[in-house]
Amino acid sequence: MRVGNLYGNQTEPIVSFEFFPPRDEKAEKGFYTVVDELATLNPDYMSVTFGAGGSTREGSFQAVKKMMEKKLPTVAYLAGFGLSPDDITGVLDRYKALGVETIFVIRGDEPRNDDFKPHPESFSYASDLLGFICDRYDFDLGCAGYPEGHVQAESLEKDIECLKLKQDKGARYVVAQYFYDNDYFFSYVDQCRASGITVPIIPGIMPIYTVKLTNMLCKLCGSVIPAGLKGRLDALATADASEVAALGVEVAFEQCRDLLVRGVDGLHFYTMDRSGSVTSIVQRLKEQGLLK
Repeated sequence: MRVGNLYGNQTEPIVSFEFFPPRDEKAEKGFYTVVDELATLNPDYMSVTFGAGGSTREGSFQAVKKMMEKKLPTVAYLAGFGLSPDDITGVLDRYKALGVETIFVIRGDEPRNDDFKPHPESFSYASDLLGFICDRYDFDLGCAGYPEGHVQAESLEKDIECLKLKQDKGARYVVAQYFYDNDYFFSYVDQCRASGITVPIIPGIMPIYTVKLTNMLCKLCGSVIPAGLKGRLDALATADASEVAALGVEVAFEQCRDLLVRGVDGLHFYTMDRSGSVTSIVQRLKEQGLLK
């Protein structure tokens, strides 16, 4: 399954879900329950993340393997920070042997481990990693984009220059970091197009699961919480979890509806290995005829 062939050729928006691999045997059962539940929504593909510095290397591989054994359309992440070229080829060779056809390539974050020492030949940028893979393999390649700018970027303009380089090094599609104001996304797409980026740019959707998690992730990723939404979250700071989840579904549904009406090629949901909210959002969009 080559994701680059899906976008631009579809008659309906592409729907995809993202998971991170279970950390231990206890989490494994719940993980595959979530995967199976979301698979009933017939997504076009599912992706599995890859931990910083290869921290989930084996877990990511096993998750991809089992999902492919379930005949699910699966994309494997690869985060290259700190890994040697031999490490990278070792991971890619295993995925190739599994039959994986699409790799989503990111630099990845530096592991929060004082003992971690990056390999001296590790790739400093995702564009370098993309070029390395493109020269040696026939994978379809995807990459990340940042509508509000990467937290480490000098400016949004410089970040878009980096995205153009990723395209030039082989990326066939872009999945955007999540955002809560759609105007950020459409402005970003316009700027990317003006800079010569022609590949599909897909909005990432992060439903609000808990107030604490939302605040933490937005601080980490640099995603702005609009004032109106921030007020609604603050009002639910001590509310029951179900109330927060209901708000998250409502906000994400309205966001997705607007994105689809305005013609995006697809929606990529960051599931956080949970099924309830995403299921509700997708089902409501289907009921309104916005998704098939």
